[in-house]
Amino acid sequence: MIATVKQFFKDSYTLSPVAFWCETFETILLVGGSAVLTFTVLDPATWIFVPMYLVGSILGIISSVIRKVAMVIFLCSWFTVMNLIALTTLIINAI
Repeated sequence: MIATVKQFFKDSYTLSPVAFWCETFETILLVGGSAVLTFTVLDPATWIFVPMYLVGSILGIISSVIRKVAMVIFLCSWFTVMNLIALTTLIINAI
């Protein structure tokens, strides 16, 4: 079982190192942003998790274009647009 998982990760890296690292940092940012949102839900730390989500979703677009995964491109593009709207709203309200 462990050998199968290790081989899966090796194959993923071998197929595209750039996509692999985009996915790695995307995962770190999205999991981190999700944790920030979870632990600050009563007073959301929007200035922290919205940029994390935005960069993570942009990395998702990059990796899914490299890997040619059409529906993931659509999903990550949607998240990118929504997070751009959220960040723009935060900036406008801060001015």
